[in-house]
Amino acid sequence: MARDVVDEIAGAWGTELPGVVGDELAVSKRAARVSALLNAPVETRLARLGLTRAEYEILAVLRSAGDPYRLRPSVLSQRLALTSGGTSNVLRRLTLAGLVERDPDPADARSSWVRLSPTGIGKAEEAVRAASAAQSALLRDVPPEVTRAAIDSLRDLLIALGDTAG
Repeated sequence: MARDVVDEIAGAWGTELPGVVGDELAVSKRAARVSALLNAPVETRLARLGLTRAEYEILAVLRSAGDPYRLRPSVLSQRLALTSGGTSNVLRRLTLAGLVERDPDPADARSSWVRLSPTGIGKAEEAVRAASAAQSALLRDVPPEVTRAAIDSLRDLLIALGDTAG
């Protein structure tokens, strides 16, 4: 098996602090590198569309919810692992941009709904297509069985870590 920079880092720590640093380093470093590789071209495409990653994530989750493309802010926070304050800040920017609208919940005065505006639906679809194309281009030369094995292994790891969103 070929060695990579993560193997070199883990090996160096194995020499410097034997038995202290192990698989946890390899898993976290590799996950971070995969994330960085997959996200860099997406963020470039999103920037061209005038969107941050957080704005894109909210638009994409709302679009994937199906017609009428609405969710509660708390559900958005939960699905995206954002704080309620972070979600509120992003929603404020998206509202000012005319991409989402806030609707009071007639059944609960303390709650509201967030839904994509007609412009937001189009922007969400454009952004999802751009992000998907960027990641597809990056994964183009990866054998499908390697991609599938990574998907399955990462799901198993997330579940083992207690992340039910995995």
